[in-house]
Amino acid sequence: MRKELENRLIDLSVEIIKSCKNMHNDFISQHMANQIMRSSSSAALNYGEAQGAESKNDFIHKTSIVLKELRETHVNLIIISKSELFRERVLLDKLIDESNQLVAIFHKTVITAKANRKSNIENRQSSNL
Repeated sequence: MRKELENRLIDLSVEIIKSCKNMHNDFISQHMANQIMRSSSSAALNYGEAQGAESKNDFIHKTSIVLKELRETHVNLIIISKSELFRERVLLDKLIDESNQLVAIFHKTVITAKANRKSNIENRQSSNL
């Protein structure tokens, strides 16, 4: 599962980078291309950092960063779509769908990790009584 998620994040970033090469060559298009390339690559890179987390709190923090970057990527894709800055509509729809799926996965991951942390804390407290 970890490798699959890593590959999906990398593939999303690579597809966005490739697609940005085909965007219009005006200031607005280039600004949006730069924004989305940064957020999508940041999600992939921070996922690697989360896998090497030193504690549960560190994992939650780094995974939350991945989630934030994915949300930014998703919103950027929608802005690009509505602004008609992207030439390949079918690919854009695919990227929007993939980013939405990844947001859902990482949202659930953060919620589950926080719940597990809380449960572990409560279990330790009850065993100390």
